[in-house]
Amino acid sequence: MNTRIEHDTMGEIAVPMDKLWGAQTQRSVENFPIGEEKMPADLIRAFGVLKQACAAANHRLGKLDETRYHLIQRACQAICAGTLADHFPLAVWQTGSGTQTNMNCNEVIAHFGNQQAGEPLLHPNDHVNMSQSSNDTFPSALHIAAATVLQDRLAPALQEMLLCLQGLEAQNTAIVKTGRTHLQDAVPLTFGQEISGWRSMLEHSRDMISDSLDGLYELALGGTAVGTGLNAPQGFDTAAAEEVAKLTALPFRTAPNKFHALAAKDALVFSHGALKALAANLMKIANDVRWLASGPRCGLGEIFLPENEPGSSIMPGKVNPTQCEALTMVAVQVMGNDTIMGIAASQGNFELNVYMPLMAYNYLQSVRLLADAMTSFTRRCLIGLTPNREKMTENLHRSLMTVTALTPIVGYENGAKIAKKAHQENISLKESAIALGLFTPEAFDAAFHPEEMI
Repeated sequence: MNTRIEHDTMGEIAVPMDKLWGAQTQRSVENFPIGEEKMPADLIRAFGVLKQACAAANHRLGKLDETRYHLIQRACQAICAGTLADHFPLAVWQTGSGTQTNMNCNEVIAHFGNQQAGEPLLHPNDHVNMSQSSNDTFPSALHIAAATVLQDRLAPALQEMLLCLQGLEAQNTAIVKTGRTHLQDAVPLTFGQEISGWRSMLEHSRDMISDSLDGLYELALGGTAVGTGLNAPQGFDTAAAEEVAKLTALPFRTAPNKFHALAAKDALVFSHGALKALAANLMKIANDVRWLASGPRCGLGEIFLPENEPGSSIMPGKVNPTQCEALTMVAVQVMGNDTIMGIAASQGNFELNVYMPLMAYNYLQSVRLLADAMTSFTRRCLIGLTPNREKMTENLHRSLMTVTALTPIVGYENGAKIAKKAHQENISLKESAIALGLFTPEAFDAAFHPEEMI
């Protein structure tokens, strides 16, 4: 492998000739050969936005000249476009402040800019990292990445699933079926009403996630190393946040208390809690769907799902609810990630939290998995879900809990007698009620209308 010699304050080190990173990135590559998890691409893109915004703020405040500003700007645009992705090799398992990823960005931007200029105009620390510290850039990039992926990736997937459920709800308003509580038969409802519960769950999740965005819009930029703003010019925090808002079209603002912004990660915990609530709702919906589709002959069998692929390597003709299974596995992963987020956020010591790469990885993984799984579930399962009307009608009229319609006439205890006798003797509610002398056939027919119990 061809190499070149780069240097930092610790001395010289060989770096691959075809890579744009410098000495500090190379030291991280060599010192942290841990796992396969790399810094998420969404975080790197957020750093591209952040570094461009900081350069613009420094330029506005007279700290950075026009030439260097435009060199940094072009490099950051390339990072955001993903064309420099091969130059960000660092593991999640590095310094807890994310310093090495911040320097990875600084070095790539400087080398790219210098190549464009044909001379060494940019220094990673003096120009690209001007008015910044890893301690305020990493949490800011994390907030930018989190808010951006919620808006750009999760929101569309959630909306697509909601629209699909709204359509299913409207299509199934007239189908009456038996309800179930405690996995036991309960009084009737319409299939549309059942679906409306799923739809409302997602609407509430959407609103919770939206509410969590406000805390993510606060940026630590301008706090520098410990929150005091040392080496950042007056007004840099506000200017940098304004530039981030321009670049993202999102209402980012400077955090009013930089000590809080550096040391606490409560906004991320709150936001991920909303993601966990979404995961819990998706788990419930997916489980309902696969229970209702269970069978096809020996289960509930009340709905049909699309048959996407063979379900067994040994049982011919078997088809499984695989999209439900994928979605529930994602839900479990997100719930696990939420535990990590809470523990990691609790470990801030004094002026800094040093679990930020871990939080970045887990938060962004949760969003990516939820968005992808919801899209797949919607397009490959929900959109093709159809009711088994015959089975729903059969189950409705076999249910013992429709006896509840009779209790206003004969009372709770007599209603229980009708249900128990019908169950024990495997006869209908009508036969049981007549045998007990509580109804005549005509009176029963006049009082018993399961379809009207909704």
